[in-house]
Amino acid sequence: MLSTLLAFLGACLLIAASPGPSTVLIIKQSIRSRRSGFLTVLGNETGVFVWGIFAAFGLTALLAASEVAYDVMRIVGAVVLVVFGVQTLWQSRHAKGAADADGEEAVEKSGWSSYRGGLLLNLANPKAAIFAMSFLPQFVPEGASHLPAMVGLAALWAVFEVGYYGLYVWFVGRMKTVLSRAGVRRRLEQVSGGVLLLLGARLALES
Repeated sequence: MLSTLLAFLGACLLIAASPGPSTVLIIKQSIRSRRSGFLTVLGNETGVFVWGIFAAFGLTALLAASEVAYDVMRIVGAVVLVVFGVQTLWQSRHAKGAADADGEEAVEKSGWSSYRGGLLLNLANPKAAIFAMSFLPQFVPEGASHLPAMVGLAALWAVFEVGYYGLYVWFVGRMKTVLSRAGVRRRLEQVSGGVLLLLGARLALES
């Protein structure tokens, strides 16, 4: 059991360390504030847990078996990425730096938006659903009840990634003095927006 758990956590580490749309969004939101970054992480990991639950009940197998359903989700996911990318580029073009009077209010208002963005980005990714279905069953201990084990592994996976991505949020916060400079922040948002657009285009063009 212990060796299986260690192998599972090692696999979770490799997955989290692989850069993807969620990583880009988390870093982008962390540049705004630690609160926005951490809420984006929580949204993303809620999505991870949801897909884990779906996999436990076998629902993601329906997505894998239906080419139409997969293509619909793929296009939706691509649209979500493109929208996030366009929004990021728009913000980088028009943001004049943090407004002193309205900065805290803007951060407060962005809380739900940050959580929702992380959740939406994960749930709109059909690859996340298919991956959960193929990943989690490999680590169900022999003789264990399938459903509780899968749910437990999904919860552990999500909690592990909260801690991992929380380090990203912390590191960006430590770099706040540099990253808060208008020119640096604008350039980072431009890069983030461009990456999200490219990822969206790649997802849309996949066959």
